[in-house]
Amino acid sequence: MSTEAPGPAGAAHAVVPAVRVGQGIDVHPLVDGRPLVLGGVVVPFERGLAGHSDADVLTHAVCDAVLSAAGLGDLGRHFPASDPRWAGAHSLSFCRQAVALAGEAGWTIGNVAATVVCDRPRLGTYLPAMTAALAAALGVDPGQVQVTAKAAEGLGFTGRGDGIAAIAVCLLAGRGR
Repeated sequence: MSTEAPGPAGAAHAVVPAVRVGQGIDVHPLVDGRPLVLGGVVVPFERGLAGHSDADVLTHAVCDAVLSAAGLGDLGRHFPASDPRWAGAHSLSFCRQAVALAGEAGWTIGNVAATVVCDRPRLGTYLPAMTAALAAALGVDPGQVQVTAKAAEGLGFTGRGDGIAAIAVCLLAGRGR
């Protein structure tokens, strides 16, 4: 899976692998009266994330990474918060649609790595379920998805417990269109 890259006139063309990398990041504030959903898993906690959909910050970051790698913009472009169709939507459905869009553009998921940043709740026991849910939504083997959690050690909005952040990267392979 490689393509020739254009080079200067008369120069040999370099062979470029047909892979692309995308990055996604998302943040949401913690509020009372909402469930906490991360990676499609409801995590028991006294507060949840505010947002138009289920506010799944982890899944949103993964979707942005997939869309970015495929050159298809970001989550807000495809599922705007101003659209009432997405009110309360399950974010894993966004993931399935992002993968379908990437597939239509000639790309398949190589792997995804994502990190949730928060001091509370502790997420270690929920990471396998998050990995499995995201892998199913992405249509890949769970071995192609890595979800980790990182404490902010009391620093910033995540350390104070004001919100949760997530960062994700995605490797796509294919031919592109």
